[in-house]
Amino acid sequence: MCVDGPAGSGKTTLAEALADVVPGTQVVHCDELLHGWRGLPGLASTVHRLVTPLAAGEPGTWVRWDWYADDWAETHPVDPGGLLVLEGVGSWSPAIAELVGVLVWVEAESALRLERGLARDGAAMRAHWEQWRLDEDALFARLDTRRHADVVVSTD
Repeated sequence: MCVDGPAGSGKTTLAEALADVVPGTQVVHCDELLHGWRGLPGLASTVHRLVTPLAAGEPGTWVRWDWYADDWAETHPVDPGGLLVLEGVGSWSPAIAELVGVLVWVEAESALRLERGLARDGAAMRAHWEQWRLDEDALFARLDTRRHADVVVSTD
Protein backbone atom coordinates (compact mmCIF):
# COMPACT_ATOMS: atom_id res chain seq x y z
CA MET A 1 0.00 0.00 0.00
CA CYS A 2 1.18 3.51 -0.78
CA VAL A 3 -0.03 6.46 1.28
CA ASP A 4 0.89 9.45 -0.87
CA GLY A 5 -0.02 13.12 -1.08
CA PRO A 6 1.46 16.51 -0.33
CA ALA A 7 3.57 17.27 2.74
CA GLY A 8 1.61 18.07 5.88
CA SER A 9 -1.56 16.34 4.70
CA GLY A 10 -1.56 13.59 7.36
CA LYS A 11 0.04 10.62 5.59
CA THR A 12 2.20 9.60 8.55
CA THR A 13 -0.73 9.71 10.95
CA LEU A 14 -2.82 7.53 8.63
CA ALA A 15 0.01 5.03 8.05
CA GLU A 16 0.67 4.67 11.77
CA ALA A 17 -3.07 4.18 12.42
CA LEU A 18 -3.12 1.39 9.83
CA ALA A 19 -0.14 -0.25 11.52
CA ASP A 20 -2.00 -0.11 14.84
CA VAL A 21 -5.00 -2.03 13.50
CA VAL A 22 -3.35 -4.48 11.07
CA PRO A 23 -1.00 -6.82 12.95
CA GLY A 24 2.41 -7.32 11.38
CA THR A 25 2.26 -4.18 9.25
CA GLN A 26 5.62 -2.74 8.25
CA VAL A 27 5.67 1.02 7.59
CA VAL A 28 8.46 2.61 5.59
CA HIS A 29 8.53 6.40 5.80
CA CYS A 30 9.77 7.50 2.40
CA ASP A 31 11.13 10.79 3.73
CA GLU A 32 13.87 8.60 5.21
CA LEU A 33 14.72 7.31 1.70
CA LEU A 34 15.25 10.77 0.19
CA HIS A 35 18.68 12.15 -0.60
CA GLY A 36 17.94 15.36 1.34
CA TRP A 37 15.56 18.19 0.55
CA ARG A 38 16.15 17.92 -3.21
CA GLY A 39 15.99 14.11 -3.30
CA LEU A 40 12.43 13.73 -4.52
CA PRO A 41 13.37 13.01 -8.17
CA GLY A 42 15.39 9.94 -7.14
CA LEU A 43 12.82 8.46 -4.77
CA ALA A 44 10.96 6.34 -7.33
CA SER A 45 14.07 4.31 -8.20
CA THR A 46 14.92 3.87 -4.50
CA VAL A 47 11.41 2.58 -3.74
CA HIS A 48 11.56 0.32 -6.80
CA ARG A 49 14.81 -1.24 -5.51
CA LEU A 50 13.11 -1.87 -2.15
CA VAL A 51 9.88 -3.48 -3.39
CA THR A 52 11.18 -5.53 -6.32
CA PRO A 53 12.78 -8.27 -4.19
CA LEU A 54 9.77 -8.21 -1.83
CA ALA A 55 7.45 -8.93 -4.76
CA ALA A 56 9.60 -11.99 -5.50
CA GLY A 57 9.29 -13.17 -1.88
CA GLU A 58 12.82 -12.07 -0.99
CA PRO A 59 13.87 -9.57 1.71
CA GLY A 60 14.32 -5.96 0.69
CA THR A 61 16.45 -3.22 2.20
CA TRP A 62 16.55 0.53 2.37
CA VAL A 63 19.12 3.01 3.63
CA ARG A 64 18.04 5.84 5.95
CA TRP A 65 18.89 9.43 5.13
CA ASP A 66 20.17 11.19 8.25
CA TRP A 67 18.73 14.69 7.96
CA TYR A 68 20.98 16.07 10.73
CA ALA A 69 24.23 14.58 9.41
CA ASP A 70 23.18 15.32 5.80
CA ASP A 71 24.36 11.86 4.75
CA TRP A 72 23.26 8.26 4.37
CA ALA A 73 23.12 6.22 7.56
CA GLU A 74 22.22 2.63 8.44
CA THR A 75 20.54 -0.02 6.29
CA HIS A 76 17.13 -1.43 7.28
CA PRO A 77 15.79 -4.83 6.28
CA VAL A 78 12.19 -5.39 5.21
CA ASP A 79 10.86 -8.94 5.32
CA PRO A 80 8.45 -10.19 2.68
CA GLY A 81 4.87 -10.98 3.68
CA GLY A 82 2.22 -9.06 5.53
CA LEU A 83 1.18 -5.52 4.80
CA LEU A 84 3.87 -3.08 3.71
CA VAL A 85 2.85 0.57 3.86
CA LEU A 86 5.05 2.98 1.93
CA GLU A 87 4.23 6.40 3.33
CA GLY A 88 5.34 9.77 2.04
CA VAL A 89 5.41 12.26 -0.77
CA GLY A 90 6.24 10.34 -3.94
CA SER A 91 5.86 6.89 -2.37
CA TRP A 92 3.82 5.81 -5.42
CA SER A 93 5.14 5.96 -8.96
CA PRO A 94 4.38 4.23 -12.25
CA ALA A 95 7.59 2.21 -11.70
CA ILE A 96 5.88 0.24 -8.90
CA ALA A 97 2.21 0.64 -9.87
CA GLU A 98 1.81 -3.04 -10.75
CA LEU A 99 3.08 -4.02 -7.28
CA VAL A 100 0.80 -1.67 -5.32
CA GLY A 101 -2.44 -3.16 -4.02
CA VAL A 102 -3.91 0.15 -2.85
CA LEU A 103 -2.90 3.76 -3.41
CA VAL A 104 -4.29 6.15 -0.82
CA TRP A 105 -4.09 9.87 -1.61
CA VAL A 106 -4.19 12.10 1.48
CA GLU A 107 -4.85 15.81 1.04
CA ALA A 108 -5.51 18.97 2.99
CA GLU A 109 -5.76 22.66 2.19
CA SER A 110 -2.38 24.22 1.30
CA ALA A 111 -2.17 26.79 4.12
CA LEU A 112 -3.08 24.15 6.70
CA ARG A 113 -0.40 21.80 5.37
CA LEU A 114 2.24 24.53 5.58
CA GLU A 115 1.11 25.39 9.12
CA ARG A 116 1.40 21.74 10.16
CA GLY A 117 4.84 21.41 8.59
CA LEU A 118 6.25 24.52 10.19
CA ALA A 119 4.78 23.53 13.56
CA ARG A 120 6.62 20.21 13.28
CA ASP A 121 9.91 21.42 11.73
CA GLY A 122 10.15 25.02 12.95
CA ALA A 123 9.89 28.38 11.19
CA ALA A 124 13.59 28.24 10.28
CA MET A 125 12.69 25.52 7.77
CA ARG A 126 10.27 27.72 5.80
CA ALA A 127 12.59 28.13 2.79
CA HIS A 128 13.01 24.35 2.55
CA TRP A 129 9.27 23.88 2.84
CA GLU A 130 8.56 26.44 0.11
CA GLN A 131 10.96 24.71 -2.32
CA TRP A 132 9.66 21.29 -1.31
CA ARG A 133 6.11 22.36 -2.14
CA LEU A 134 7.22 23.37 -5.63
CA ASP A 135 9.06 20.08 -6.09
CA GLU A 136 6.11 17.97 -4.95
CA ASP A 137 3.69 19.97 -7.11
CA ALA A 138 5.87 19.25 -10.14
CA LEU A 139 6.08 15.54 -9.27
CA PHE A 140 2.35 15.15 -8.73
CA ALA A 141 1.56 17.05 -11.93
CA ARG A 142 3.95 14.86 -13.93
CA LEU A 143 2.69 11.56 -12.46
CA ASP A 144 -0.95 12.62 -11.96
CA THR A 145 -0.78 10.66 -8.71
CA ARG A 146 -4.18 11.70 -7.33
CA ARG A 147 -5.96 10.40 -10.43
CA HIS A 148 -4.46 6.94 -9.86
CA ALA A 149 -5.61 6.79 -6.21
CA ASP A 150 -7.96 4.04 -5.08
CA VAL A 151 -8.96 6.06 -2.01
CA VAL A 152 -8.85 9.82 -1.36
CA VAL A 153 -8.74 11.05 2.23
CA SER A 154 -9.16 14.73 3.14
CA THR A 155 -7.79 15.87 6.52
CA ASP A 156 -8.93 19.52 6.41
